[in-house]
Amino acid sequence: MIKIAVLVSGGGTNLQALIDAQKAGAFPNGEIVLVMASNQKAYALERAKNAGIESVVVSRKSFADPADYDRVVVETLQSRGIELVVLAGFLSILGKPVIDAYPGRILNIHPSLIPSFCGAGFYGLRVHQAALDYGVKVTGATVHLVNEIPDGGRILLQKAVDVLPDDTPETLQRRVMEQAEWKLLPQAVAMLCEQLEQEKKS
Repeated sequence: MIKIAVLVSGGGTNLQALIDAQKAGAFPNGEIVLVMASNQKAYALERAKNAGIESVVVSRKSFADPADYDRVVVETLQSRGIELVVLAGFLSILGKPVIDAYPGRILNIHPSLIPSFCGAGFYGLRVHQAALDYGVKVTGATVHLVNEIPDGGRILLQKAVDVLPDDTPETLQRRVMEQAEWKLLPQAVAMLCEQLEQEKKS
């Protein structure tokens, strides 16, 4: 059974999608055993508590040196035997030590069709505002592996979502979540858990 950690910064809607998928038996080869939040006020912590999942807060702001932050993140994950890390609306950038500790084992969901509207500075409503400003007719979400380039890792899954004429960043964000993010992320987690489980056996 692959032990999964979900890293969050805010409301945790993608975390909830993963918890619901887990309850529905979508991860036969994996289990979410830890939720790590980047701040004490993240509502995602409440979701973890309601689901009976251990949670911790590791805030980048608490560390003067980014290297210390990365070290504590790795130690926290490894002390729980974590094998797969899922970024679900996680707004801190992970440094090289974390990426090196989990090569090909860190997933992120981004609310656009990469390579559009991605990279440094593109997060939350900014992504959807950029899509509307540009006038695209189709946007969506992408699940990709994490490397040292923001949103630059190998793409695993993508799903397109139509942009409607009267969309605001908020309505578009909601539809991208419902139609793409909440479906893709559990799919990608299941896929990677199965792959990692097979690697263990071989």
